[in-house]
This record gives sequence, C-alpha cells and structure tokens, in this order.
Amino acid sequence: MSSTLPSPSSLAGEPSACLNCGTDLRPATPGALRPHYCPACGQETNVLPPTLREFAQQFGGAYFSTEGALWRTLKLLLTRPGELTRQYLAGRRKHYVLPLRLYLTISVIVLLALRLLGSDKIEIKPDAAATMAAENKKGVLTISLGNGRAGLRNGVFFCENLPDWVCHRIQRRIDISPESVATEVNAVKERFLSNLGAAMFLLVPSYAFWLWLVYFKRRMRYTEHLVYALHLHCAWFLCVALMLTRWWPLVMAGVLIVPVYALLAMKRVYGGRWWALLLRAMAVVMLHACALAMVMLAVGLWAAFG
Repeated sequence: MSSTLPSPSSLAGEPSACLNCGTDLRPATPGALRPHYCPACGQETNVLPPTLREFAQQFGGAYFSTEGALWRTLKLLLTRPGELTRQYLAGRRKHYVLPLRLYLTISVIVLLALRLLGSDKIEIKPDAAATMAAENKKGVLTISLGNGRAGLRNGVFFCENLPDWVCHRIQRRIDISPESVATEVNAVKERFLSNLGAAMFLLVPSYAFWLWLVYFKRRMRYTEHLVYALHLHCAWFLCVALMLTRWWPLVMAGVLIVPVYALLAMKRVYGGRWWALLLRAMAVVMLHACALAMVMLAVGLWAAFG
C-alpha cells in the first residue's frame, strides 16, 4: 500500500476503484450506472475534498442533528425524571444519546461555564477600610476563602475559620510579600477548577456503587445503576447551569430541583414504597456526601501543593 497521501486532483471525478477498499466499481454491463456507494465497504464512490460546511455538518450531526437525538434526549431527561434510564434499560436506545456521551457533553459545557462565570467563588479583595498603605506598608489585606478569611489587619496577621495548614501557608506568603498572595491564591483557584471535572467524573461511579449497595437484593448489575447515575448527574449539571445565572429565582429553582428530581427519578427507575425509597435515598445521600467531601479535600490539597 502506498504511504503517500492522495492529491486533491486524484479525488476529483469518478475513480474506477473504491478508494477505501479497492473494489472495482466499473459497471459489469455496458450502459449500467456506476454505484454511488461501494458494494463491499459502503463508502461513497465519488469522494471529494472536504469543505468547511461539511466539517460543520459532521460536528453538528453528532450532537444536534441525528434526527433530533440530543433534543429528544434532553426533553425526556428534563420532563420525566428517570424515564430516560428506563428506556435505556428496556433496550430502547437508538433514538437517544448514549449515557456516557450525554454526560461528557453536558459536564464539559457546564464546567466550562463554571470556569468562566463562577471563578470568583474564591475571592481576593481589599477590605473596605483601606488598602496597603504605601507610606508604612501597613494596612488591611483580606483574603476570603469560602467562609474563612485571612490577611493583615493594621499590619498584624489574622486567620479565621481556616485549617491551620492553610493559615501557615498564607502567612508565609504574606511574610515574603503581601502582594504575592493574590497571585498564589489565583493559581490555587485555577488548579482547583482545572481538576474539578475529573473529580466529578470519579464521583459518578461511586454514586452508582452506593445504589448497588442499598439495592443489593434487587440483583441488578452495577452497570445498570451506573446508567441511572450518569443520567441523574446530567440533570444535576443542568441545575448547576441554572445557578450560574445568579438570578435568584433560577438559583432557588436549581437548588430545589436537585433533591426533588432525584427522588422522582429514583421512584420511576427502582419503584417500591415511598418510605423505603426515602430511607435508601438518605443512605445514598450520606455516603455520597462523605465521598464528595473526601474528593473535594483531595482536589483542594492537590491545588494547594500540586
């Protein structure tokens, strides 16, 4: 086989053999039409150099066209909690986006939006009283990390509601150069957001494992719980997208939808009595909260010291 790429001119016109598998495309009888697709491999017989429009169609076809697969999937996901999982487990999969592909698509978009719109969750701001005074290098510098604060107040270091190791790290930076604190915290923030997507992806299999534990007597396969976990986290990511708008009605809607959607989806997929479902849901929530806390701590440590 030749190792050189075909020239554009060789793609023009109608080749006598399939460019993919080499099958002879010449009509067997005089006057017969040349096939539009190779009878052996199915590739188009008249291959032309790709255009920018074709590239756009290829991208859009995978997610937006495809007979409306994405829109059909999102409509079912949002309007009937748990039904998308039921359809998949029942074998009706052709007309919907596959669970993992759907999760990756939604999570990447929402995490990108979080990085662009929600990157100020870790704030570095001067206190309202004053900034660093140029005359005596004393003043007020406040670093807000969630509910904790640290910095300088009248030239004296303070640290409130933060772990000791975080306080020591900030104090060392301030002792070297107060102005370098902003750069350091910004770098930690960027590393944290960069690793957040991988951390969230690891939480999906753990959520499925908790479901497998609480529904052990159902004899369901772990992968069936994983499909439900992927669909549920897709819905949760869309709720996060609502919260990123920072418009309080949408923020409140996102907060309320998260637990309600999970219960309705769990009821539709697993069935059973409500009291038993609520007990299982509480167990899964507690286990998942512990896993989430450990993962977030690991990401925070990696961001601070990685």
